[in-house]
Amino acid sequence: MKVLLFMCGEGLGHTSRCLALGKEFLTARHEVYFGAYGYSKKLVEKTGYQAYEIPPEIRLAGESGIFDVKKSIKETFKSISISGFRKLLRLIEDLKPDIVLSDGSYTGILAAQTKKIPVYFIGHQFNMVEFFQNQDFLVTVAGKLVKSFYNYIFRSVDGIIVPDFPLPYSVNRKNFNFNKSINNTIFFSGPLIRCKYSEVESKIFQRPNVLSTIGAFGYRATIFRSILEAAKLDHTIHYTFISGPEINPEQFSKISENVEFTGFTENPFPYYKGSDLVITAGGHGTILESLSFGLTVLSFPDEKHIEQENNATVIEEEGYGKRMSYLAEELNGPATVRRFLEEKVKERFNEKRKKNRKWKN
Repeated sequence: MKVLLFMCGEGLGHTSRCLALGKEFLTARHEVYFGAYGYSKKLVEKTGYQAYEIPPEIRLAGESGIFDVKKSIKETFKSISISGFRKLLRLIEDLKPDIVLSDGSYTGILAAQTKKIPVYFIGHQFNMVEFFQNQDFLVTVAGKLVKSFYNYIFRSVDGIIVPDFPLPYSVNRKNFNFNKSINNTIFFSGPLIRCKYSEVESKIFQRPNVLSTIGAFGYRATIFRSILEAAKLDHTIHYTFISGPEINPEQFSKISENVEFTGFTENPFPYYKGSDLVITAGGHGTILESLSFGLTVLSFPDEKHIEQENNATVIEEEGYGKRMSYLAEELNGPATVRRFLEEKVKERFNEKRKKNRKWKN
């Protein structure tokens, strides 16, 4: 069987789980093709697979840690074009897949449907209308149009794959707003993690080690600097920064000697295994990867990014970590990070997993 995977390139969580899914298909001896763009495409290629260039779709924008829905709408509309859609159609014509799976790529779904190819949606956010609430008139109208569009997508696809634990244990459960008519098409696959814990060789760090994955977007530089300052407060704690593709460590002066930068890495799992705590944004993929490796999560969701804020809230409610704020000085004390380092969530996480035998690491 020929499988074509389309993926959104805004945040690498979409890409990581598509790589995990693609690996399973390849193990089962299917042909797998990846369609991606930007850093997402580079990650696929660095992992060792070929990736076909597809046009960008959703664009996220913001400033100083605050997600800006209006700017994001403008950037998204700039990136969508008829020629881009035709490019997707040509790719499907050339590859002739038997099935298309689309993680956050809505035009990929429409292209597959145009060619009458069975298509499945992979996603974790099903209440996008929340992004458009409490906004001005035009944004509110845009929100209603977006809601109509994604509800059509959810009804028209052959199935929906949610890469999370089943309800009521889902990390993204606050982002659900399903119409009852599509309930029978939804499948909870469990987390799609590229590497199992037992398969990973741990990075050797000075212990304890705090892993920071903040830095995928330039507007997160504010919290990035705050974590750098927190590292200066306790030199007995080692910090490792996977700084993301848009952060140049040279722009930061007076970096503490207990801080190490890795730059962008296509394989974060040895870093997870060698760490004791992760500081991240509110992305669904990174949170599930961190939890699957037994790490307490300090989540700094982008302000006004409702999906991330919901994910971070669930993390705190379940006792897997804490929802943090860009605006609060929550890291400005040597005891703060050390207190969370003493939290051990792996046992609690595994207890919940045992309640459903379908859950896999």
